[in-house]
Amino acid sequence: MAAPRRSSQVRLMAFIGFFFALFATGSCTTQVPLLMWSTDGLPPLATSAGHITSKDQLTAYLGSAFGSGPHTVLLFLQDKLSKDDFTVFGGAFGNKQDSAFPNLEAALQSSSSSVTLPAFEWSGSKAIPALLQEKLGVSPLLVDAETLSHLSINTSVSNLLLINLPYCTGLQKSCKEVLHENDEIIGKVLNIMKAKDVLYTAIYTGLQPSRMISETSVSNQPVGRSLLQAVVPDVKPPIMFNVSGSPCIMLWAQNLTISFTDTWIDLAAQTPSLTGSICNSNTSLLVLNYASGITLSFTMTQRFYSVSARNWFTLDSVQLQSNGLTASFIGSRGIYAPAEYSFHCQSVSSFQHALLVPNNTNQNTTQWRLNFVDFQIQGFGLSNRTDFSYASDCAGFFTPGIWMGLLTSLLMLYIFVYGLHMIMQLNTMDRFDDPKGPSISVPQME
Repeated sequence: MAAPRRSSQVRLMAFIGFFFALFATGSCTTQVPLLMWSTDGLPPLATSAGHITSKDQLTAYLGSAFGSGPHTVLLFLQDKLSKDDFTVFGGAFGNKQDSAFPNLEAALQSSSSSVTLPAFEWSGSKAIPALLQEKLGVSPLLVDAETLSHLSINTSVSNLLLINLPYCTGLQKSCKEVLHENDEIIGKVLNIMKAKDVLYTAIYTGLQPSRMISETSVSNQPVGRSLLQAVVPDVKPPIMFNVSGSPCIMLWAQNLTISFTDTWIDLAAQTPSLTGSICNSNTSLLVLNYASGITLSFTMTQRFYSVSARNWFTLDSVQLQSNGLTASFIGSRGIYAPAEYSFHCQSVSSFQHALLVPNNTNQNTTQWRLNFVDFQIQGFGLSNRTDFSYASDCAGFFTPGIWMGLLTSLLMLYIFVYGLHMIMQLNTMDRFDDPKGPSISVPQME
């Protein structure tokens, strides 16, 4: 699933300490946190609780982030940094006025997208600078705020600007004072970049951990039953089509299975090419070209409906192409959502409870079928975000079970009210015959 999700959502500094504390595990691998934000957009990165990001995973992510075109990268490299620095000094317990990172928090809030790695596997003090140098193809340039203000930055080529930050030694200043001064340096550098009107990607991490976790042996641990947290599988990122560096169409599905005869093929396990995809304010076309020769196309349109006084988008058709044949499936009757929302459905198929209605005139494609599991798509209203908007789900609010319960309850309530009304209409005699007195006579003529 996609997550849905999830959003680019801005991370408040008050929650960073919470996340770092939540993600803290008993692993004996040495780790450093890494914060990354950009004014030019970053691809999404899915992380799970307790996950330790390896060097290979970070290498793959930086390859997608800096894949094409020149980039200006600011590397704030602190002598030492650990998760506990954010937990203790980041105002994580509601004391926002005592936070040592106000400028860092403001930068994360104002950035178009950000990525937080609470636990990056530390392999040496030169690992991250060397990795960025390899991806950008330039050597790092050591600068400070004063030097940067007089430096002319050529945005036609990649730039790697290195800003070294100290850490507390316990001799003259406390750790909180040193971290606050480092935060002011970060604020000055970012203000200079804003004044120069230069798009940048900033990274804040440490040369080494400030707190080392000692190695523990399993044999020394007590033997007995204990609760273990279930391992959360890594969530794959959504398929995203960008226009001018901003996301335009997003699609996520746990399974994209197709069938030509009786054999099902899961396309979600393959990486497609998006050649041929287009999007504008009224029409979006997402084309997934797979190396196996299969092409899957999603056509969406946006229209204004006066009855609801808002714009809605519909998935008009899905086309499956293979070996020169094309099968078309109509989805506009059941797949729709407000234009600023995404559409989500646990199961989208063309054969059972079909939301995709086959529209094939070729006899050779009548047996072709589609089945999408945990399907989510959005073709409009992304607004430079890297996650889905609120999802309009295909499951109706009133299910058959809810209707049956409501009708049964209303029937029982009607019977109760009717019976109570009948009881209230019962009248008792207000006069009785007295054997010692004259008998009661009722005139017959009346």
